[in-house]
Amino acid sequence: MTNLADRPNSARGDRRREELVEAGVALLGEDGWPGVTTRAVAGRAGTNPGLIHYHFGGLTGLHAAIFRRATDLIMNPLVDGLLSAPDERSALVMVRRMIAETPGDERTTRLAAELIAGATRDPALGAVLRDGLRQARVQLADRLRAVRPGWPPERLTGVATLIAASIDGLMLHHMIDGDLPVGEALSAVGELLEDDR
Repeated sequence: MTNLADRPNSARGDRRREELVEAGVALLGEDGWPGVTTRAVAGRAGTNPGLIHYHFGGLTGLHAAIFRRATDLIMNPLVDGLLSAPDERSALVMVRRMIAETPGDERTTRLAAELIAGATRDPALGAVLRDGLRQARVQLADRLRAVRPGWPPERLTGVATLIAASIDGLMLHHMIDGDLPVGEALSAVGELLEDDR
């Protein structure tokens, strides 16, 4: 197999790779991983299936690129919102809003389900998700360090892990049960924050 890192980049090649990844993400959101075939992605992108091998080394490489993009689409808005919140209360308001919007966003719901399914079936895809989650936890711990400078490193790591896992759990439960008392759960967190001061 050709070393893809040694291949020269061009604006046209970058554009074509982007089109293939976007086509793959669209198919993933519509049909799940079974619908993300070489032929289907090339057809959606309006290109030759051979370009998937050229740009990604084959379907496995394309799947990894699609997985990374879908992970970014789901995780980045939430992480960016948490990182930009001026304080804990603002972060809770943002989380409440995002969780309330999730069940109505069928594309995000489908992509999240497919990412979990893909990560459990394919160790390479699981590594992509694991690395994304680790990076998010590090970013959250860094933000917490700015808000709570007196906390020791292990507490920052622990709280960042708890925040990430709690939000994931709330979103998953809310996707399944639209009547989940998210407001009450986040209000309880707010009360805990007040007690910690």
